[in-house]
Amino acid sequence: MHFSIPETESRSGDSGGSNYVAYNIHVNGVLHCRVRYSQLLGLHEQLRKEYGANVLPAFPPKKLFTLTPAEVEQRREQLEKYMQAVRQDPLLGGSETFNSFLRRAQQETQQVPTEEVSLEVLLSNGQKVLVTILTSDQTEDVLEAVAAKLDLPDELIGYFSLFLVREQEDGAFSFVRKLQEFELPYVSVTSLRSQEYKIVLRKSYWDSAYDDDVMENRVGLNLLYAQTVSDIEHGWILVTKEQHRQLKSLQEKVSKKEFLRLAQTLRHYGYLRFEPCVADFPEKGCPVVVSAGNSELSLQLRLPGQQLREGSFRVTRMRCWRVTSSVPLPSGNTSSPNRGRGEVRLELAFEYLMSKDQLQWVTITSPQAIMMSICLQSMVDELMVKKSGGSIRKMLRRRAGGTLRRSDSQQAVKSPPLLDSPDATRESVVKLSSKLSAVSLRGISSPSPDTNTSDVHGNYAFEGIGDEDL
Repeated sequence: MHFSIPETESRSGDSGGSNYVAYNIHVNGVLHCRVRYSQLLGLHEQLRKEYGANVLPAFPPKKLFTLTPAEVEQRREQLEKYMQAVRQDPLLGGSETFNSFLRRAQQETQQVPTEEVSLEVLLSNGQKVLVTILTSDQTEDVLEAVAAKLDLPDELIGYFSLFLVREQEDGAFSFVRKLQEFELPYVSVTSLRSQEYKIVLRKSYWDSAYDDDVMENRVGLNLLYAQTVSDIEHGWILVTKEQHRQLKSLQEKVSKKEFLRLAQTLRHYGYLRFEPCVADFPEKGCPVVVSAGNSELSLQLRLPGQQLREGSFRVTRMRCWRVTSSVPLPSGNTSSPNRGRGEVRLELAFEYLMSKDQLQWVTITSPQAIMMSICLQSMVDELMVKKSGGSIRKMLRRRAGGTLRRSDSQQAVKSPPLLDSPDATRESVVKLSSKLSAVSLRGISSPSPDTNTSDVHGNYAFEGIGDEDL
């Protein structure tokens, strides 16, 4: 995930009290919550009690006097680095203390009371699954509710995830991000205030070998089948005329397993496809279509004469990668929830081992650069789990007494409010910023000279490369 604090704002205290500075925490470029320094300090103190001071990154100290504008900006930068460091740490970033803090702050910022609601979750084929949840239910709660509605066994829940998507005119989904444990799905989708944003259930793994586990169950088989049919219809999976004829024949016979076995042999099976964008490979300004899957990023480009060319970049040959974003200063009214939309420039850059002794940076400019980075991270994680002989199955809480066990996030609005009510007329100051993709990877020892060492993360899977892979 991509954490940033690109802006601050001055807000009035309760009952006309003194003003204070609020820090807007963004996740993947979208406002997640608004918090005060004292709240972040309280989070830091709680983490320190639980994990010890030696584990935590440096936290900006208290000041006795009112901060100057320059000191406010300095503190914003320090808090941003702190939040990124905590999130990237496997122990701290995965802790319930950190995640519940962000869930409560999200609920309070968006002013959503805890109540029972119906939430619509889509399957890959557009089928709607309506589940009854609490507005304060976290991602795992909602995923379990969807699985229960579909009668998907508990042992298969970990093979699927919920994704936030934007539905396009042709019915295809443009993936925004995978919903995380620190957010409330109902609040995340409704706070965007647009009907084009949906929540979709899709398989969460990349290696098609795991399909065998899922296909042994009727519901799992149907979910994989629906996803694959949809991917073929939208052109995500590359199919020849003869293969299409064979697939059509298997569909007519309702031979779902045979259909999937054939689909597994097709190029881009199980890949996520992104919207058309621009890359600097093989030359600058090259229009491409990026797909992620099977431990690689695939770049398709159309050459003069309409000839289609594809380049594949294996994740095991990426030495490191980073995401950078630049946000120009907005002009005019910035109170709209979609202010600045279309202005943010996002780039994914990765250093790739082109040959045994040649490393080269490749840059992709796309609004979905962060989602691409998330895909790279999850592919690396899956490779490392498989290499260590582990399992991709998640440790999920089990249902008790036939009902879902709610997380403590449902208590969010019963505690003292974290924040004042948002001011709809506020005017934000947006800064130019360069941010990290929060990938859980090792730091590298000799970065490229044109990059800041704190802005680059190396790839664990890169170390497994041998001469036979080149």
